[in-house]
Amino acid sequence: MADQRETAGQAGYGIGAVARRLGVPAPTLRTWNLRYGIGPSGRSPGGHRRYDEADLRRLEEMNRLIHQGVAPADAARAALRLRLEEVARPAVAGADDSGAVSAGAPVPSAAMLVRAATVLDAGVVDAGVAAAIARHGVAWTWQRLVLPVFEAISARQARTGVGVEVEHVFSDRVLAALHPLVERPAAPVNGRPVLLACAEDEQHSLPVYALGAVLAGPMGVEVRVLGARTPYVALADAMRRLGPCAVFVWSQQEVTGDPAPLGELPSSRPPCRVVVGGPGWWSGLPRGVVRVSSLDEAVRCLLAATS
Repeated sequence: MADQRETAGQAGYGIGAVARRLGVPAPTLRTWNLRYGIGPSGRSPGGHRRYDEADLRRLEEMNRLIHQGVAPADAARAALRLRLEEVARPAVAGADDSGAVSAGAPVPSAAMLVRAATVLDAGVVDAGVAAAIARHGVAWTWQRLVLPVFEAISARQARTGVGVEVEHVFSDRVLAALHPLVERPAAPVNGRPVLLACAEDEQHSLPVYALGAVLAGPMGVEVRVLGARTPYVALADAMRRLGPCAVFVWSQQEVTGDPAPLGELPSSRPPCRVVVGGPGWWSGLPRGVVRVSSLDEAVRCLLAATS
């Protein structure tokens, strides 16, 4: 009977109902409230603390970020920064009145997206990627959906010698989904931006946009994406003009992974952290340059540079 009364429209949700809904033990929810201030904001007529819909949205976001490898304190800060309209928006299936895909839209499997890309059905790819981002966020979509699709497409290319057009269609639609997500947050957590670029002559820019979307979205970090094939002279000029707190450089192919130019990037005060990622980098990184091996590691490293 208590659970039936614990609705957002009446007395809100008790901690037991929230624990069952999120799959998070009640003691953990109490700890989150005590340590990070992310807890119930309402009270029942009897004076008991209750979680409303906005509280649930924040907890769901925190829980999602933690599952992506974000530290609980950072996840809580990101969840608490959600704008009111983001935490209050109901999750309904399909698209809302503006045409945006909601968190309730069906998320396709990687195999389904491979089939859609193979027949060059950009519309299905668009809808599938958008639904995954709305439901699970950019990091999950990148790691659990986009990368497996690229692996399948690459395996088919290696086996048959054809299919470049399939890769291009899928890449184009993923980029279209990520590009709007790297816009400057309304209230950035960092006073100095993070620069994201590809190594000189490196044309694979999607990982940079995925990283930028994760940082700019749930983390509230201001990023500037310089994109593919960024000459080191242009990167150095951007560093002098913008004074970033961190720079990330991606190298996908070994031919673009010479680390020597990194040692010529300008120094600054306060210092700028230089981070690199991707399989193309050679050994012998300059002193002070940090190499990361995953999206989650890159997010943690760059987020630390903003504090």
